[in-house]
Amino acid sequence: MRRAVLSPPRDFCYDSAVVAPPESALASPPSRAAETAPAAVEVIALSRRFGPVLALDRVSLRVARGEYFALLGPSGCGKTTLLRLLAGLDAPDAGEILLDGRPATDLPAHRRPVNTVFQSYALFPHLTVLDNVAFGLRMKRVPAAELERRVAQALELTQIRDLAERRPARLSGGQKQRVALARAVVNEPAVLLLDEPLGALDLALRRQLQGELKALQRRLGITFIHVTHDQEEALALSDRVGVLRAGRLEQVGPPRALYERPRNRFVAEFLGACNLLPARRAAAGPAGQPTWETAIGPLRLTEAAVAPDRAQVTLAIRPEKIQLHRAGAAAAPRADAALPGRVTDVVFAGAETHCQVEVRGQTLRVHVPNAHPAEAPLRPGDAVTLRLPPEALFALED
Repeated sequence: MRRAVLSPPRDFCYDSAVVAPPESALASPPSRAAETAPAAVEVIALSRRFGPVLALDRVSLRVARGEYFALLGPSGCGKTTLLRLLAGLDAPDAGEILLDGRPATDLPAHRRPVNTVFQSYALFPHLTVLDNVAFGLRMKRVPAAELERRVAQALELTQIRDLAERRPARLSGGQKQRVALARAVVNEPAVLLLDEPLGALDLALRRQLQGELKALQRRLGITFIHVTHDQEEALALSDRVGVLRAGRLEQVGPPRALYERPRNRFVAEFLGACNLLPARRAAAGPAGQPTWETAIGPLRLTEAAVAPDRAQVTLAIRPEKIQLHRAGAAAAPRADAALPGRVTDVVFAGAETHCQVEVRGQTLRVHVPNAHPAEAPLRPGDAVTLRLPPEALFALED
């Protein structure tokens, strides 16, 4: 049987103005044309203060139509505050909100073309799944035939059609989250706001629903803004990520770009494990590669890895980028590129083994893939050699 697909919204109203919906049926990263077209969501110098606490500090951001955008940051950084301002559940102290290029700062929540999915599900316990999903449409007095069609499509889209007559008490956490999603998408919003939607689920179910969320967003073709403190979730789901700290956007970009080339120490460490090494420029190496003096010895970088006028920097490298070999192994790096070290700690982590290696009094974290099960495991005390590839090293702004 062919799966029913919920169509994106035909229009929505700001006062008496009619605004066109997203044109694409598939979510994809913004193109050059999308950068000049009205953004699905734009905030300009948005600020919000709660007493002495500045929750948002002049945040500016554009989210393209059909984009899956993740807001990532630690607890208390302002993620949920920004989401509430977009939903109309709170008002900013300063700044402007535009939805599809139209001013929306002063619009009440019920007149904004957005819906929100909360971590707590917020389902009506006395209603069936079907009635929970249909509730918003009934409040809008949608005709019965259209209501029935849209609810059926939403149930099919979120794979809960067989649960239509159950009440929330008889649902698992993952099923409740699907009901919450169906209740949001049945209203055909231009923008779907997700506030830690998978935070209450166990790891296996969370990963399953991550894939379903991304597939759902691509089928609907609407804009998703997903708030999370889970780095893996943000990197796996989104077209772009915005990293918040203390109410300020530290960096925005595609997941790979942020992970491979974070701007500063906070972004580098928040997006995953990272080795940091203070360094001083020494001299240019072969092929114009600058050489940098560090506590573990001289290191070479690619020419574009650091601004040419900087004499001192903090170098960073991800643990999985460091090449580790047992001392004396045939595949060990050549002598002039090798850093001798000794393993001080080993943690088996399934697909990888996480090692701490002491090199000239400094401790480096190294993640070694468990690709050869017959190979003897590394143990504390083992002598090893390390190589830090120049292309894997990058310089931070702080």
